[in-house]
Amino acid sequence: MKSTCLSALIASLLLTTAAIADDKIVKLGELDDQSSLYADSGGPGSVLAVNMAVEDSGLRDKGWTIDVISADHLNKPDVAVGIARQWFDVDKVDAIIGVQNSGTALAVAGVVKEKNGVLLVSGAASSDLTGKACTPNTIHWAYDTYALANGTGKAIVKAGRRHLVLHYR
Repeated sequence: MKSTCLSALIASLLLTTAAIADDKIVKLGELDDQSSLYADSGGPGSVLAVNMAVEDSGLRDKGWTIDVISADHLNKPDVAVGIARQWFDVDKVDAIIGVQNSGTALAVAGVVKEKNGVLLVSGAASSDLTGKACTPNTIHWAYDTYALANGTGKAIVKAGRRHLVLHYR
């Protein structure tokens, strides 16, 4: 199911990006933690997922050139911004995918808006991505911290509880 959803999102992203590119040539940058804290939930697996989604889209069979590159942002916003600028200015990336760390996602979102690119955030959870830092260039395809807290709070109140008690062992 997740693969199907990702394929649909990538296909939509490619079609949107191609409308901008107007030449059926699209370059995607998968920017994630490839070597540290978030590497297991993103990293090399996310690069593979993007490549699989591109294949599943069937657009290469229709004459599209779709290149996927990747980089490790090291969970550092300044490194992520540097990579994003390099990708847009030199490597001519059309869209950035991934960015599972909220600090790096927020930083990259600013660059993407400035460069009028596209950002598909698939793991960062900061509610600022859908709130005060929301831009027309960013698709936040994941949960956010507001939704987690709001949903949990409503469920607790609906169950008749007034307090959440956590037990640690």
